[in-house]
Amino acid sequence: MTNSAGTGTGTGTGTGTRARARLRFDPRFGIGLVLVAASVAGVAALVTTADRTTEVYLASSALLVGDHIDSGDLELAHVRLGDSAQKYLTPGRVPSDGLIVTRTVQAGELVPAGAVGTVAGASVTSVVVMVRPNLAESIVPGSFVDVWAAQKTAAAQYAPPEVLVPSATVVRVIAAAGLMASSEGQSVEILVPKGLVGPVLESIANGDVVSVVAIDTPLGVPPAGGPDVSETPTPSATPEGTTTGGN
Repeated sequence: MTNSAGTGTGTGTGTGTRARARLRFDPRFGIGLVLVAASVAGVAALVTTADRTTEVYLASSALLVGDHIDSGDLELAHVRLGDSAQKYLTPGRVPSDGLIVTRTVQAGELVPAGAVGTVAGASVTSVVVMVRPNLAESIVPGSFVDVWAAQKTAAAQYAPPEVLVPSATVVRVIAAAGLMASSEGQSVEILVPKGLVGPVLESIANGDVVSVVAIDTPLGVPPAGGPDVSETPTPSATPEGTTTGGN
């Protein structure tokens, strides 16, 4: 009886010891859980950062220098810009009285914050001038041009041309119409500084010959053909030591 009881007691103690051994926490298991959790959190953070977009305005049509725009003239786009978001126009940066375009923005482009200014800073206005001869093919809305004027001194006589407005911006080219359109020149609307509006209007009223010369060539516009040297000869067209007339 005694041996039997002792044997039973020993068997129970061994079973409890093995159970406690099976329930012991393995540190390697904990480290594995931490690594898995860190990996999941890192992936989630990466995905969240990649999907973070900013609302910015883009031009639904070409914005020309001097245009008065507000949020209704623009479209919202969700773009991943990161730290560059402050360089573009966002909804919170459009005042109630709108903005003035200070630099041409093509249709579909994001609107840079530096391409617009407040209405109080407007310093240009538009003027329509008749230019002779007709405009070059490379001159389109948004082109930068120099406006030249040859002052009328007498009937059919003009002084040498001088720059009247440097770096003006073309707003639109007005389509010529009528039988005399080709001989009378072509009308173009340009933006000029307000301080030069008076001289421009005076030149127009005096009947001066006004010409517009491009100082840039917009991308995508084929270059215009060269001048017709048969109608406008230049000194370089005549070799040195020769004459164009008779004796």
